[in-house]
Amino acid sequence: MIRPLRLLAAALCLALVSSVSAQPKVTRIIVAFSPGGPVDLVARAISEQLGRELGRTVVVDYKPGANGAIGAQEVMRAEADGGTLWLTSVGAAAINPVLYEKLPYSMQRDFAPVSLVVNNDELLATSPSYPAKDAAEFVAAAKKRAEPTPMASSGIGSIPHLAIEQLEDATGAKLLHVPYKGAAPAIADVMGGQVAAWFGDVPGMIGLIRAGKLKPLGMAAKKRHPVLPEVRTLEEQGIAGVDTNNWYALFVSARTPPAVVEALNKAVRATLATPAVREKLLSMGADPAASSPQELAAMLKADTEKWGRLIKAKNVKAE
Repeated sequence: MIRPLRLLAAALCLALVSSVSAQPKVTRIIVAFSPGGPVDLVARAISEQLGRELGRTVVVDYKPGANGAIGAQEVMRAEADGGTLWLTSVGAAAINPVLYEKLPYSMQRDFAPVSLVVNNDELLATSPSYPAKDAAEFVAAAKKRAEPTPMASSGIGSIPHLAIEQLEDATGAKLLHVPYKGAAPAIADVMGGQVAAWFGDVPGMIGLIRAGKLKPLGMAAKKRHPVLPEVRTLEEQGIAGVDTNNWYALFVSARTPPAVVEALNKAVRATLATPAVREKLLSMGADPAASSPQELAAMLKADTEKWGRLIKAKNVKAE
């Protein structure tokens, strides 16, 4: 009996070692944008606490380029053990699949939703010297102009661009879309008066608003922003139909076991419920909001359909 017992004990020890070794020692959050941008700031804001919740180190890994496709493919190639997460904005997840005829990834085939992380409703903003005090006055002035009012965006098919299209449809004002290669040059020209205004994420503008370098006109959302409670929504100003959310969410490889996805979701929920993390996100203008994987899947589906209808109706073509 001794030998079989020893063999059984050895087998159990080997199984335990294999189980432990199968767990990733480091978790990567893949950010498909350059360091210093809003997605990076959110990733770094949650990484330390997420590591505590998971019991392992969490690092932020940058894979920018190809409108998010490089980051997406990095997650697709990785081990499906929960050790590689993709923190992406709505653009790569819900807009690119309808904006581009061919993509090297499919959100439904290649990825499993983990959790929503933050909501980022778009804010209509202009230079402090611009005469309009709110969105209603901005639209009224645009309607009086003989020429279309120029508005900046961070690129064709971006959420700021699509918000402009929604505003034009909602008000009948003539607006001229001026695409830039990123948010920074767009904001610079708004502040300089080269273009009248733009829609952008609050995290990318909150510092400039607090410094008096940008003037908020209205939120393109169903409710006011928690860090800008004095700024009315467009709907409160009589402008219905402009509803944007450049949310950031976490996804993993679709091959990841459901139990691992649930464990990750639990850790993300606990992270976002931590007061220090929540306050840090709010201070940068992001609105923390966890979800179940199922809720994120439903949001992804709804936004893909919503932005797809607008892109097709406006014949928006990627550059």
